[in-house]
Amino acid sequence: MASIAAVSGLISLQFQHPSIISHQFLPFPPKFKPIKQFKPIKSQKSDATKPKSKEPQTDDGIPIDQVKTLVKFKSRHNFIRVLEISRKSDHPFAGSRLLLLDTPGNIHSISFLLKLLTGTYFDVFATLPPILPPGPLGILGFGAGSAAKLILELYPQGTIHGWEIDPAVVSVAREYFGVGKLERKYPDRLFIYEGNALNAEIESGFSGLLVDLFSNGRVSPELQDPETWVKLKRKLRDGGRIMVNVGGSCVEAEDGRIDGRVVMEETLKAMGKVFEDQVFVLNLGSRMNDSSIAVTGNLNDLDLWKENLNKSLRFYVDMWKPYSR
Repeated sequence: MASIAAVSGLISLQFQHPSIISHQFLPFPPKFKPIKQFKPIKSQKSDATKPKSKEPQTDDGIPIDQVKTLVKFKSRHNFIRVLEISRKSDHPFAGSRLLLLDTPGNIHSISFLLKLLTGTYFDVFATLPPILPPGPLGILGFGAGSAAKLILELYPQGTIHGWEIDPAVVSVAREYFGVGKLERKYPDRLFIYEGNALNAEIESGFSGLLVDLFSNGRVSPELQDPETWVKLKRKLRDGGRIMVNVGGSCVEAEDGRIDGRVVMEETLKAMGKVFEDQVFVLNLGSRMNDSSIAVTGNLNDLDLWKENLNKSLRFYVDMWKPYSR
């Protein structure tokens, strides 16, 4: 893999049981368990010592006959798989397509056939536009376009410039995740570039940046360097913000010695050195299997932010906490 795989970041594979989630859309997607010969999605390490059931899972797993592999191949940068979950499945991901990258089989993008919101961190990304100044939004780590689709549909005036390092991922996004259709529908609002996302530039700067960069199953190492955040900050217009998928303990790197939570803390620390007391963190999931999103800038008027959001997204606004180093 290249040092910067500008792919959409990891969806965590752990969540609280739906029966104890109070709102309509799950903030944290469920964990898949491998069933019989179904191996593309890998179970968490915590299950490694548990005996394997001979019967299909019915609680948080998906029977093999309800999962179809549409694509499976290696590109220069990634091991790419696209899965389709049957609409008949009794599972939060029923009726979706998933983009899996990296050897561990981490989920990097999700798209549903019959609904827009995903119940994952991509929905948090879709809350950013109302607190940005006018201007184009950059997505660093376009993946299969999960965040772009949400923003284009929810904000009629929004313009997106997305960067993805792997041309094969862009091709898969266009063919299997409706990105080609989005480009035709919004020719003046969606622009996709192939290349290193950290070199992204547009004239007059970005109103905001969504950063979703992972490499070898971990948050890209460049994001633990404060100088990277200095450079990204310079790409913003006045009042611009950055929202980042910083991962967490749920992230399963290809190198088993790498702790996702440690990488998350190092990333937040690097951001804090540049943005000081203007970094806020939204934690998704349980204490043992967390994943977090960070955003820069002051959060002074939360009520106004909520008023400009889709009703199903407003609860996220109350989840932000100041980052303390």
